[in-house]
Amino acid sequence: MAHNSKDKRNKNKMPTETRPPRGFGGNFIIIFLVVTAIFYLYEYFNARKYVETLPYSQFIANVNEGKVKEVIISDTKITGEFTDSKENKAHFFLTVPVKDEHLIETLQAKNVTFQGEVASSFWGNILSWIFLIYILSLLWSLFSHKMPSGMQGIFSMTKSKAKVFVEKDIKTTFNDVAGIEDAKDELKEIVQFLSNPKQFTRLGGRAPKGVLLVGPPGTGKTLLARALAGEAKVLFFSINGSEFVELYVGLGAARVRDLFEQARKAAPCILFIDEIDALGKSRMGHIGLGANDEKEQTLNQLLAEMDGFDASTGVIILAATNRPEVLDPALVRSGRFDRQILLHNPDQIGREQILKVHIQKIKASPTLDLQKVASITSGFSGADLANLVNEAAIVATRRGSKEVEEQDFSLAMERIVAGPEQKKKCMNADEKKRIAYHELGHATVSLSLKTQDKVHKVSIIPRGMGALGYTIQRPMEDRYLAIQDDILKKICVLLGGRASEKIYFNNISTGAADDLSKATNIARAMVTQYGMSEKVGLAIFDEQPAPMLNTPYQQYVTRPKSEMTSQFIDQEVRAILDHCFKQAEHVLELNKNFINEEVVLLLKSETLNESEIANAWKKYGV
Repeated sequence: MAHNSKDKRNKNKMPTETRPPRGFGGNFIIIFLVVTAIFYLYEYFNARKYVETLPYSQFIANVNEGKVKEVIISDTKITGEFTDSKENKAHFFLTVPVKDEHLIETLQAKNVTFQGEVASSFWGNILSWIFLIYILSLLWSLFSHKMPSGMQGIFSMTKSKAKVFVEKDIKTTFNDVAGIEDAKDELKEIVQFLSNPKQFTRLGGRAPKGVLLVGPPGTGKTLLARALAGEAKVLFFSINGSEFVELYVGLGAARVRDLFEQARKAAPCILFIDEIDALGKSRMGHIGLGANDEKEQTLNQLLAEMDGFDASTGVIILAATNRPEVLDPALVRSGRFDRQILLHNPDQIGREQILKVHIQKIKASPTLDLQKVASITSGFSGADLANLVNEAAIVATRRGSKEVEEQDFSLAMERIVAGPEQKKKCMNADEKKRIAYHELGHATVSLSLKTQDKVHKVSIIPRGMGALGYTIQRPMEDRYLAIQDDILKKICVLLGGRASEKIYFNNISTGAADDLSKATNIARAMVTQYGMSEKVGLAIFDEQPAPMLNTPYQQYVTRPKSEMTSQFIDQEVRAILDHCFKQAEHVLELNKNFINEEVVLLLKSETLNESEIANAWKKYGV
């Protein structure tokens, strides 16, 4: 069976990134002939209002009476025009000629203009029509293939828009995918089945019908699908879920049918549907009218096609989404998508592996420590790391370096996290001084409380849309749990900027608005989600987010609760914020020497790096 599969692949090879042929075929010719026939019938019946058929004798009488202006003579008919016509009378006439040797003399005697006409042959007419239809069909084919997708007329609306890649077109393999080893191991079984199905099914098992790749954006779902096709060396059908959805009801379902029909003919193959949430959203709560009706029909057709699929045919359905919570339960049940593979943001080891893959595309310094770069990029996805490498190469090019070094990665990360520098933004001396004390307030509290996130840089150079200054802290290791003390320290650091302004200026500004918002969200999460308040207790009052894709400390839809409980929650949130603010003030009071020394340096250089801050802290920090 493995040899047969190879023969099928060779037989079904197609050009790179092409779609199956979309011929206009007989449909266009039939419609063209029908329209032409209708046109000529209309012209025929319309012409009868203006053309009068005469017997030959009447024609000669009209000539002798001077009523004929002009005639055209052929072997089969004589047509002409009257000199004058009354209202509602024909202007032209038609008669069948008879053998008349004196016709020309009669016409000359009455000064009638006449001319001859060569009679056309029947086969000549047929050939001219065939040639005309061929030319029009050729022009239509050329025009329809050059039109943008979605504008190719009614003859291709029901065709699938999937791109087809043959095995020689896919250069991506599992070696090009790093940082998601668990997901790769799951998919290697699929490769074994496509390569040698008999060996895989010898104990009675079967390959999964469908595999659903789930994970946040940028984690490599599409890349992993291409790598699977590259490893299996089979045809790869790729389409986006949104390409099934159309305005007209029934088109999406027709495209689903066409896609699965192509996949069956090309087996063994992989059918990849990216962003399947655009196609497979839950039908619960839909009224079933308008656009929802079209989406439901398309989804129902997809469910029916997946049910009719035989796993032994060698067609694997692969889909990807970053919104699994919106998918219809009927779509993700066993028997359709039998296997769900979760892709998380990579850990430190995974990030280092990903950096090794992308670093090959640039000229990096031999002394570049990828382990250090990986340690300071916690939370970065594979796409983020690829962008980081590219930005670092751009930074190195901008400064005229021959190699990309560690400092280029540092600057590139700051640009990604905080936005581009705005050195030309003018600020007065008082504002600069206030921003310096504010940012050093964050850094001082973090250093004094010995938080797990190290202070990497403090700057008063404006960045991004609204940041007038920034303090960058980087986690040095991956953490999956947060204990209560660490959460409180994080709130203290966020409030350190406001506390510093209050101590050194005895007046506050709007610069801490974003810090206060983040601190409030964390404090509320401690009370309503994590059960870290003795007064409120262990009850949870905020709904949990969808698994895998949750963001730390994000806002949630609140559950119903009594007015007294709401008051308790507000009191506890305020108590946490007040406690952390007082702790931040106490730390800043103890470290005035450090802050005053560093403010002078920060106003002078505008940026303090990690080593400068660490050296000053050893000397003045408490």
